Amino acid sequence: MTRRTGEAAVIRGLRLIAYTVLPVEVVLAVCLVAGVRIPGSVLAAAEFVVVALLVAEGLVFRRLRRRGLSVREAVAELVPEPVLRLLGHELRLMSSLGRWVARRPHGVDGATGVFPHARDQAALIYGFAFVCLVETVGMSYLLADWPAAHAIVLVLDVYTVLFVLGLHAASVTRPHVLTGDVLRLRQAAHVDVSVPLDLIASVRRESLFSHEKTEGELNLAVGSQTSVTVELAEPVDVPRLLGAPRAVRIIRVHADDPKALADALTRARTALSPIPGPPPRA
Repeated sequence: MTRRTGEAAVIRGLRLIAYTVLPVEVVLAVCLVAGVRIPGSVLAAAEFVVVALLVAEGLVFRRLRRRGLSVREAVAELVPEPVLRLLGHELRLMSSLGRWVARRPHGVDGATGVFPHARDQAALIYGFAFVCLVETVGMSYLLADWPAAHAIVLVLDVYTVLFVLGLHAASVTRPHVLTGDVLRLRQAAHVDVSVPLDLIASVRRESLFSHEKTEGELNLAVGSQTSVTVELAEPVDVPRLLGAPRAVRIIRVHADDPKALADALTRARTALSPIPGPPPRA
């Protein structure tokens, strides 16, 4: 067995242990919330396994770094890709809250056109966040006599409120962007697709409020509506939060000012077209 083969076996073993430990931790948390008495030795053993797992992964991470891997590459070796994608999505949502407060939109440097698209979902998001906040207060009152359950539910409720606000913050701080010869279309923190302008066959304003899931089409609806339809001459690959990218030739998006987006795309595509005139002489 070579050294790298041994490292791969260790990493697979650590992942297997993690997949086993995490459900056990969830079960223990549920039991504590339900008021089930768990022997101290069981809790201590579970926490010991978690600490040992973290220490082992830290040692493997250090060895991978010494082998010349970057931090990103070493983390990718230790953590499954779907987990990394989900963690990255959560971090983008939380960082969007800071950008929202600071009014620092993401990815707009050098842009020739910026097109917000979050206005029509604001009322729904704020209403949902208010309901979650009321639930947080109510559950805190109901669980006041059960400290363990109160603490766990409070953390979950507060995180839910932040998650909901983060979805809106990500939409506000990640507008559609036109930069040079590329159109960047986004939805919250989970969709980000770049479309070269020379692949755009047509652009039209088209208000739709129902969207069937169809192969080769991408609908980035806001408040259940889209207002601009972009048809492509060739398919482009659209990354997904989970799963492999999929090819699409029709992209429907929404913008607070759909006319401005459609007009800007028309002007940009016209600027890329060759100037008409007689062919050059030989």
